[in-house]
Amino acid sequence: MSRRGPLIAAAVSGLVIMLVTLLVVVPKMHEVSQAHDDLLTAQGEAVSLQAQLRALQDAQAAAPAAQKQIRKIEKQIPTTADLPGLFRLLRDAANLSAVDFFSFSPGTPVTDASATFSTLSSSIIVSGSYFSLEEFLHRLEILPRAAKVTSISLAALGTDATGGSGQLQMQLQVAFFTTDTSAGPGSLPGPTQGTAPVVLPSPSPSPAESPSPEISTAPISPSPSPGG
Repeated sequence: MSRRGPLIAAAVSGLVIMLVTLLVVVPKMHEVSQAHDDLLTAQGEAVSLQAQLRALQDAQAAAPAAQKQIRKIEKQIPTTADLPGLFRLLRDAANLSAVDFFSFSPGTPVTDASATFSTLSSSIIVSGSYFSLEEFLHRLEILPRAAKVTSISLAALGTDATGGSGQLQMQLQVAFFTTDTSAGPGSLPGPTQGTAPVVLPSPSPSPAESPSPEISTAPISPSPSPGG
């Protein structure tokens, strides 16, 4: 009987140790493993959040330049055709180029196949010296409105007293653009982005005449000489 006592005590001790292992140690080991997994997940999320933060900070730093570019594009391709504003830009370019005659005949806006913008094909006629026409082309190139010259033709108007080349007449076909896709025929009035439209008034035809497209012309007075 005395020999069985230590064996029973050892068995009980082993059973207690096993129970403690199953009830305490194993759950704690599982908790430690789960905590380690959670730590790795949190570290991965932290890296992702840091990358997103850097991207947002870069976007914030680039925002002023992006907004400036957007404003520039909106000037080049406005939300309306704005024919009066376009005419003033071209007239100022003609005045600064010292041409003798300027004519602007806007066409009907046509919506692009992509339905994202409309094209306004126009005819421009200017006459003057070779250098004044060259200056007008330069100012057309740097015009605040985006312009695409699709055709150009030159014709001599006469000769000067020395027999050399005199006045030249230049006719241009130029395309201007607007993001207003409702500017074409049969469309709803007004721009597609909610901005109030700018309407270019045209004279009413007389009863005996049929309506015809209006051509805006502006004869240009020569600029006074510095000593005049």
